[in-house]
Amino acid sequence: MKRFFGFIGMAILGGALTLGGYKMLFNEQIVIEKTVQQPMQTVTASYNPALNKVNTVASSIDFTMAAENTVHAVVHVKNTAIRTQSNPWAELFYGNGSGKRKYEQVGTGSGVIISADGYVITNNHVIDNATNIEITLNNQKKYVAELIGTDPTNDIALLKIDADFDLPYIPFANSDSVKIGEWVLAVGNPYNLTSTVTAGIVSAKGRDLEGNRNIESFIQTDAAVNPGNSGGALVNTRGELVGINTAISSKTGSFIGYSFAVPSNIAKKIIDDILEFGKVQQAILGISVDATYQEEGVKIASVVEETENGKKLGLQSGDIIKRINNVKISKFSELKGQLTAKRPGEFVDITVDRDGETLVKKVKLSKSVERYISSVFQWELKDLSEKELKRKGINNGVKIVRTGKDAEETNLKNYIITKVNNNVVKGANEAVKLLDNLVANRARITVEMINLEGEVERYIYR
Repeated sequence: MKRFFGFIGMAILGGALTLGGYKMLFNEQIVIEKTVQQPMQTVTASYNPALNKVNTVASSIDFTMAAENTVHAVVHVKNTAIRTQSNPWAELFYGNGSGKRKYEQVGTGSGVIISADGYVITNNHVIDNATNIEITLNNQKKYVAELIGTDPTNDIALLKIDADFDLPYIPFANSDSVKIGEWVLAVGNPYNLTSTVTAGIVSAKGRDLEGNRNIESFIQTDAAVNPGNSGGALVNTRGELVGINTAISSKTGSFIGYSFAVPSNIAKKIIDDILEFGKVQQAILGISVDATYQEEGVKIASVVEETENGKKLGLQSGDIIKRINNVKISKFSELKGQLTAKRPGEFVDITVDRDGETLVKKVKLSKSVERYISSVFQWELKDLSEKELKRKGINNGVKIVRTGKDAEETNLKNYIITKVNNNVVKGANEAVKLLDNLVANRARITVEMINLEGEVERYIYR
C-alpha cells in the first residue's frame, strides 16, 4: 500500500516538472483569430445636404388642402354669341338679305369666384362678344352672369352672379412673392371636365410671349393647362390665387409643357380699377426705352416731357433701371408688369445704374394718355374741348393731330373731321373705329373736314 502511494506521488511530481519545463522552453502566446462579418456601410457619392432637404420638403408637401379650398370656387363659364353668316351666292340669286342667317356659337372656359357676393374673374377672350353668359358652380347650380367690365389688353374680365348664399371664394396672394421652383396648382374645367386640378412648379416669371401684339408679364408654369382652363385659377399650396390661367404654348392646341398666367397683382389691380373707375387706369413712367440694350435691366432712351411729370421724374437718358421697390427688373416685360399692377399717382422707389453709380429715385407714376390712331389712314385723332368747339363755331368734331405724312405740305394735320359717310363724329375713339371698320368692309368713305382756313372740304377714299 505504501508502495502504491509512493508511485502516485512520483507521477504527480513528474507531471509538475514536465509542465514547468514546457512553460519555460515554449512560453509563446497562442492567438486564435476569428473573423466576424460587419454590416456594409453605404457611402453617398457627391453628397449634398441640400438634396436631402429638398427630398424631405417634397415628401411633406400635401396638395389636398389647397385643392379642397379652391375647387369649389372655380366655375365653368359658358358664353353664347349670335353670329351672322353671309352667303353671297344666295344674295345674288334670291335678292338682298336672303343670303344671311343667324346662328349660335358657344364657347366655354373657367372663372374664379373672388368674393362671397358673387364677383367672378375670367379671361376676356372667354366671354368676348358674348350675348349670354352662364356660370355653373361645382355643385352644378347655374346662374346667368352680368358682365361688369373688361380689359382686352391684359385679357381680364369681371362678371357678377347673384346667389342666395355666400359663395366660396379664393383670396388673392402677392404674385411678386412667388418664387421660381415653387409648387402651384392649376384649377379649371379643361375639355368641359369640371373641377380638374393639376400640379406643377413656377418655371419663370415676367415672361412675354413672342408674336403677341402686347408686351405682357406672365407667370410661366408646367402645370397642365388645356382648352377650357382659360380663366381658371393658378394657386399656391395654401390655396391662394397667384394667377389667372390664360395661354398655353402649343403647336397642337393642347398642353405640351408650358402654360402662362396673368399674375394676381395685375388681375387684382384691373378688377379694382373696373369697380372704382369703370375702366383700367394705366400708370406709366413717362420714358421711352432703348430697345437695343441687351444686358440685364431696362435702359432709358429718353424722358417724355408730355407726361404729367415730365422732366421732374429724376430719371435721365442712359439710366438703367434695376429695381422697382424691392422687385428686380431684368427686362422690359418685368417693368411693364410692375407698372400694370400700379395706379397713376402712386410713388415707387426706382433703383437705377447711372454711369456705374447706384441711385434710388422716388418717382410719382403718371397717367397714360389715351391715343386714338387709325391704323389704315395713319391719323392720330384728338377730342376737341368745349372751348375749341365754341371757337370754331361747331357742335362736334375731332382734330387730326398727327399723320403719316406730316413732312409733306399737303398733309391734313390740324384739320377737323366732322362727318364720316354722313355719320356725325363726336369722339376720337368712335371716329377711329368707324374709319377702320369701313375700310375693312371695303366701303367707299367720304370724310367731311374743316381745313385750317375754316372752310369745309370733303375727301373721298375708295
